[in-house]
Amino acid sequence: MAAVAILVGSFTIARCAASPGGQAGQHVATVGTPVSGLPTVPVGDLPPQARETLVLVDRDGPFPYAKDGTTFNNLEGLLPDRPRGYYREYTVVTPGEADRGARRLVVGQGGDVYYTDDHYRSFRQVIRG
Repeated sequence: MAAVAILVGSFTIARCAASPGGQAGQHVATVGTPVSGLPTVPVGDLPPQARETLVLVDRDGPFPYAKDGTTFNNLEGLLPDRPRGYYREYTVVTPGEADRGARRLVVGQGGDVYYTDDHYRSFRQVIRG
């Protein structure tokens, strides 16, 4: 019974490299990643550009912007509290924008992934599986 409570209370996203054909590899939910309490979004419901960014994250680049992969400090306090350096941010290209736009993925060292389309005013936890 205790194992069930642990499974219900948390999960981890195991990151897998993308296949040579450019499609994301299979992602498996397992025990470990904290449940954020934030709204969630299935990876398939993300904009195509966010899914493309997630493939780049899984491959460890190359990234289109120098700021991609830098520390996200969670100054807004909307994500679960973690030590400095736990989160990294990545630009999600916005068609028609001349700059980086407002969309980002924030990825935690534990495999947790968050999406914002309003430049950190709100987040949804990405569910991959």
